[in-house]
Amino acid sequence: MLRRRARYGARVLVPLDRVRDGGFQRADGEELRQDVQDESSPGIQMLKAAAKSESNSCPQVFSIVRQGVDRAFSREQRLAASLLRLHFHDCFVNGCDASILLDDTSTFTGEKTAGPNLNSARGFDVIDDIKSELENQCPGIVSCADILALAARDSVTVSAGPSWDVLLGRRDSFRASQADANRFIPSPASDVPALVSAFQAVGLSASNMIVLSGAHTIGAARCGTLTPRLYNQSGTGQPDSVGDPDFLASLQRLCPPGGNPGTLSRLDVRSPQAFDNSYYQNLLQGRGVLHSDQILFSGGGSSAQAVQDLSSDENLFFGNFAASMVRLGSIAPLTFPDGEIRTNCRFTNS
Repeated sequence: MLRRRARYGARVLVPLDRVRDGGFQRADGEELRQDVQDESSPGIQMLKAAAKSESNSCPQVFSIVRQGVDRAFSREQRLAASLLRLHFHDCFVNGCDASILLDDTSTFTGEKTAGPNLNSARGFDVIDDIKSELENQCPGIVSCADILALAARDSVTVSAGPSWDVLLGRRDSFRASQADANRFIPSPASDVPALVSAFQAVGLSASNMIVLSGAHTIGAARCGTLTPRLYNQSGTGQPDSVGDPDFLASLQRLCPPGGNPGTLSRLDVRSPQAFDNSYYQNLLQGRGVLHSDQILFSGGGSSAQAVQDLSSDENLFFGNFAASMVRLGSIAPLTFPDGEIRTNCRFTNS
């Protein structure tokens, strides 16, 4: 098993960049502390004010979730990235409410079959197993949304990344929306302005976007996702012009026209199973697998400077990532009396 890292608090180690009036500007340290993790954000305040905390009424929650993640990681290390991605894709669609876990019903089409999730979102069985154990130990106490937040944190730490304190008190939604998942989850073909816009739409900053993109230091992309970049970037009929041509050629050999869309390419070609800052080092060499990754450096400007800073200082990355994950996990949470605590994460209680 990979070596586990120390816990990182909310302190931002050195400045990155923020967006102001549509463009990147250098921020001083105090501005960035507010930018990366704003303790006054409504979501964080809602969770802090939640009347009932699972950690008080179900003290086993942390060990049960961690053991579930450990078992999954021992079975398949890629599941760590899958669980982290589930939390991200859940929070971007109407808040961190476990809507991504809901199966389709006669009244709505859920998010599992949305473009960003179809044939790629995975780890649902891991969440099911954790939920079943929690219902045995603490029935009706721990929400599926809180399980996702804890599993995301534990997936990072089991992969040798940082840890952080997870605020609890989320409740689960009654509905899911395929249309909203297609609308709000950022595309891997996005340029920097589109990425900034997508993150700002859910209350996250440009700094959060650059740091959270570093989650691609673990995990893989399907050839079905990469094919547009390799052969028809932005409808041009040509390969992407961003990145190292030799690296793109290697991806074309892996993903030829008409090939298996399920073939996988590791997102971090240096250390694909360790949570570290090598993702940013890859971008410096033009070896980002997704366009939305490589453009952070190749697009120039302050985002490129941030990539350079993060590539040379792993502690900088870890501190900012931990703080940004707290902020991600506080996007529009449902708290009592809204929502419910599902008994089965795939279905509402009624």
